[in-house]
Amino acid sequence: MYNNNGLKIVATVEARMGSSRLPGKVLFPLVEKPVLQHIIERINRSKYVDEVVVATTENVLDDKIVEICQNFDFKYYRGSEQDVLLRVLNAAKSAQADIIVEICGDCPVIDWRHIDKSIELFFSGDYDYISNDIEKTFPIGLRVQTFPVSVLERVNQLTDSEADHEHVTLYIYSNPKQFKILNWSAKGDMIHPELEITLDTAEDYELIKFIFNQLYPNDNDFTALDVVKLFLNNPEIKDYTKNVKRKDAFLEKKNEENKKNSNI
Repeated sequence: MYNNNGLKIVATVEARMGSSRLPGKVLFPLVEKPVLQHIIERINRSKYVDEVVVATTENVLDDKIVEICQNFDFKYYRGSEQDVLLRVLNAAKSAQADIIVEICGDCPVIDWRHIDKSIELFFSGDYDYISNDIEKTFPIGLRVQTFPVSVLERVNQLTDSEADHEHVTLYIYSNPKQFKILNWSAKGDMIHPELEITLDTAEDYELIKFIFNQLYPNDNDFTALDVVKLFLNNPEIKDYTKNVKRKDAFLEKKNEENKKNSNI
């Protein structure tokens, strides 16, 4: 049974305007709302998340993100553009968080039900880190990670690697002997790791616009499973992103190494 023992759970959303492949993507419109607003609204449906904080940067380009946050009364924190680990850590601490639920700003269809599942699993045992992404079973773009602020503080002290500080939790899941890690996998119709629903390129944006135009008007709380079924019923929509080459080959290689070196 879920019991957070009075700990404050804060979702952090990494967002910046300076994306190299698709600048400004977090503020692109989807059914008359910016991407960032959709992400926060979807997270806010969680039964367990106490607060959402946008972890943006001190770069002047991100004044636009701050303006959106102020207009909609979204909490935000401005930190380092390069040291994403420290930015997320300080964003969480600015909200007096005990537990972080880390969400990327390129995941417009993130599902609060997955967030709540991750939180329930976290409190079901003595874990340092919960993820649904170490083993690739879900579509790309649905990653949820849950871990204590204290663990990220520890990581910040243990490593000064540029890669570890760019990829917030890389050090955690790369060192399963140091941390108590649980990966949870997709079940049934959700097992579609070949599907890509992340906002990284112009092609991705066209696909995600199609998804929102199809699903949002009928149900603004559409599920990740609704998205998968849309793919299954319209297989041609995979063509939107069939030629996209993802930039996270480094992380994919690390994940494969982790699976060989752990018994997760």
